[in-house]
Amino acid sequence: MKIRTLLVLLGAAAALTACNTSSPRPIPVAASPVQTGVEGSWADPNGIISTFQAGTFTTRTTDSNQLLASGTYVNTSPSLVEISMTSLVRKTQSKVNCALVTQSQLNCTSDAGAQFTLTRRM
Repeated sequence: MKIRTLLVLLGAAAALTACNTSSPRPIPVAASPVQTGVEGSWADPNGIISTFQAGTFTTRTTDSNQLLASGTYVNTSPSLVEISMTSLVRKTQSKVNCALVTQSQLNCTSDAGAQFTLTRRM
């Protein structure tokens, strides 16, 4: 009976030792979400900020936050977006097609042929 008790105790000790790890497990850290699509804020080389949010497009100055243009946009594919906007400065309407070439660069061409690049703001 003593051998049997000793074997049971050794088995229990081995089981407890297997449960105890000598090094702590690393705590998972939440990574910053990778932005996809055009949703969010973008800047042109002149510092003008364009915002895409739930189908609405706006462009504002950085110094006074003055609204320069507004309109709507639709994703025509995962990497292409079409903007219909009204310039409040020129009082004109135009369409702009943009290609999302990377998650941080948007290359755009207006219906008048002007080309420009927007860079995602973090």
